[in-house]
Amino acid sequence: MLKIITLLASLAFSSIVDATTPSADSIEALLAATRAEKLGDTMLANIDQMMRQSMAASARGQQLSAEQQRVVDATRAKLVQVLREELSWDKLRPVYVQIYQETFTQEEIDGLIAFYNSPAGAAFVEKMPVVMQRSMSIMQSRTAPMMEKMKAAMQQAIAEAKAAK
Repeated sequence: MLKIITLLASLAFSSIVDATTPSADSIEALLAATRAEKLGDTMLANIDQMMRQSMAASARGQQLSAEQQRVVDATRAKLVQVLREELSWDKLRPVYVQIYQETFTQEEIDGLIAFYNSPAGAAFVEKMPVVMQRSMSIMQSRTAPMMEKMKAAMQQAIAEAKAAK
């Protein structure tokens, strides 16, 4: 009887162990396998590029003086610097570790590490920056027309609200 209780307790304990919070070291290994830091750097570079294009589009049709262009460029540079500081890997790493620990089990983290260390996982990681860049480019091209439609809808709503007085 004692052997059966011991066996059942062992089985119960082993399933609890499988559902344990993943270790910070294993999450660090996963983040390394996914090249999360490099992806973050790529994302910031893409945001910088989008800001450049967005600011250029906003100024389209306007002739900026050299001083105005300097102010626009300095503003963009300041915004990018804030993003780089606030989204630095040193600040994000502990956030990712906490989120992963709250979201995944150790078994899931181990499975993800195995995937990202496989040829398919390595290909996924290698090609993801291209996917992100293309996605951001497409989203940016769709944002300008969407903003125009939203602006028109807001102007119409304002006009209707004024007429409803």
